[in-house]
Amino acid sequence: FFPLHPTAAMLRQAFSGVVRRYRAAQHVLPAGIARAQSSAAAAGGLQLTADHEALRQTVAKFIASEINPHVDEWERDGIFPAHTVFKKMGDLGLLGINKPAKFGGQGLDYSYSMVFAEELGGIRCGGVPMAIGVQTDMATPALARFGSDQLRETFLTPSIHGDFVACLGVSETGAGSDVSSIKTTAKKRGDDYVINGGKMWTTNGTQADWMCLLANTEGKHPHQNKTLICVPMKTKGIKVSPRFDKMGMRSSDTCQVFFDDVVVPQSYRIGEEGKGFMYQMLQFQEERLFAAVSVLKSFDLVLEETIAYTRNRSIFGKSVLDNQVVHFRLAELKTEVELLRSLTYRAATDFINKKDVTTLASMAKLKAGRLARELTDSCLQFYGGMGFMNETLVSRCYRDQRLLSIGAGADEVMLAILCKQLQLLPKP
Repeated sequence: FFPLHPTAAMLRQAFSGVVRRYRAAQHVLPAGIARAQSSAAAAGGLQLTADHEALRQTVAKFIASEINPHVDEWERDGIFPAHTVFKKMGDLGLLGINKPAKFGGQGLDYSYSMVFAEELGGIRCGGVPMAIGVQTDMATPALARFGSDQLRETFLTPSIHGDFVACLGVSETGAGSDVSSIKTTAKKRGDDYVINGGKMWTTNGTQADWMCLLANTEGKHPHQNKTLICVPMKTKGIKVSPRFDKMGMRSSDTCQVFFDDVVVPQSYRIGEEGKGFMYQMLQFQEERLFAAVSVLKSFDLVLEETIAYTRNRSIFGKSVLDNQVVHFRLAELKTEVELLRSLTYRAATDFINKKDVTTLASMAKLKAGRLARELTDSCLQFYGGMGFMNETLVSRCYRDQRLLSIGAGADEVMLAILCKQLQLLPKP
């Protein structure tokens, strides 16, 4: 792969080279990289190339120069400048890696998005990667796949360029993991929808330019009466609460959004009316894959820093690491991380090959949430008193990554999905 330099122009040139070579391969070989990965897919893995590594280095250099130097300040402030950061990322082409080239994306396959998401784990907090993931893998996949050309030009293109910040409106005060129970409505009036209700736990909500909103439209069946709608956040009748004071993910703004007779044109509907529940379930697949892959490097860093600290910290005449209970446990945790990486890569391979990844994505997300608790708890313990200090990465990860077992479907919901997929539920 070609050398990269920490300047915006060089980073942009580097990633442009990745895109050009990928598109050339697609032209020469219709199946493109998917064909090259067929043997790897059979083995449950991905064939990562020098271009994937070039992208990884581009993202790593951007994080080192534009994000990590500011993370402590953003954590203290309880918010990061999403428009500024996203615009810089959009200029580099990083916000639409697997989105259609026609609407400003790079048109690459999901393996590149996976590499991008994994490298986001190098950000020394959880809030900023989560906010980026909302922009790339939670609020925009359904729009990219099912939206009309006009709708994609209006909302997707500026989101890919970093001119718009997006948020997702699914959860409500009485409907979190139980998406079918949402109460927000979008009633037809002429050529418009009139929206009433509210959304809870809205990441990016205080800074967002538009929301991908799930609302009840016509019909009674809870899986067939919901529609996804693009809603500009400056529309009359929208009220945004002050950002929440959270336990973790502090640099990411989270709020509640209220809708009081909010009028938007029906042309802002994503795809077909009544298919919003299905579209959102498909978005959840990408969201859960993102959740699993984006913590892998964070896990690696916590382990690396714990090993370094325990090697240099002496107790009772020897290093903490020299105690068998410590080095055995760290070896076990590293094994668990690599197992999660293999599972996530396998799910990504199936996703690239257009297979249903409900089972594997749910497994990966479940395992990521549980391993996050297990790994950060063990590593924090090995730090002793320093593990309780905010200045250590493990302390921040301990708080931030607790959300993995709650957001995008709680652990118990993942288990319910898996039991249904595996036909383990008791018969009625």
